[in-house]
Amino acid sequence: MKLFLSTDFEGTSGIVAWEQIIEGQQEYAQGRLLLTREVNAVIGGAQEAGAGEFVVNDAHHVMRNLHPQELAGEATLISGRHKPLYMMEGLDSSFAGVCFVSYHGSIGAERAVLCHTYSPAAIWEVRLNGQVVGEAGINALVAAHYGVPIVLVSGDDVTVQEAEVVAPAAEKIVVKHSLGRFAAAHLHPDKACELLRAGAHRAVERLARGDERLAPPSFALPVRLEVTFLVADMAEMACSVRGVERTAARTVSLSGENLLDIYRQFVAVVILARALADR
Repeated sequence: MKLFLSTDFEGTSGIVAWEQIIEGQQEYAQGRLLLTREVNAVIGGAQEAGAGEFVVNDAHHVMRNLHPQELAGEATLISGRHKPLYMMEGLDSSFAGVCFVSYHGSIGAERAVLCHTYSPAAIWEVRLNGQVVGEAGINALVAAHYGVPIVLVSGDDVTVQEAEVVAPAAEKIVVKHSLGRFAAAHLHPDKACELLRAGAHRAVERLARGDERLAPPSFALPVRLEVTFLVADMAEMACSVRGVERTAARTVSLSGENLLDIYRQFVAVVILARALADR
């Protein structure tokens, strides 16, 4: 059995500040250690239940937060920026399940630690078929395209609640409770890893016995993805991508029946808008 892990950073127990998760910052080394332990806990639990192959996509910021030699399970690591499928690079139909590890809440969440949706400097809101979604919801488009179920989601309480929309039957592991955008009540890291290991073990056991509730995400077609930016010129720039329609001053819409194409369009839109934000 082969599992795909898309790993973010903000949803790790003990993390509440950008300084903990950005390369070059003083607290980054500690944050990296906390993240690695949680990723390895997921791999370890899945291994114990019979999973034998793991691909980990380091999907946070510059995407080189995890060291290959530190990963359990002889996992393959996908790292580095500008991957064609971004947070979902490496996934295909050969995988038995997807794990979203250390994910975070959407930018519009009322109370979610370090919340954002792909780019806090560019994106104000994303709606999928009319419903506000975060990164788990957007990334689920790729899982749905390849017909792979999302079997585990970890992060703060807001993250796992938002994931119910696309992965209602996934194992949901809450490692901290958000108190605000820069505050949370954390489980002890050892306890968090214990829960992650147990959750991954359950997920693989359920896959092995053919639990029908662990089905791939499904969406009403055609899918409509609406992206609202912080400023209008970002929406104007996004319209350079074929198939993107401007529906309001700061909002563009992507729609169609090919979920992978929509995701690819979204990635292109994010990169273009972020370029404006960086200037």
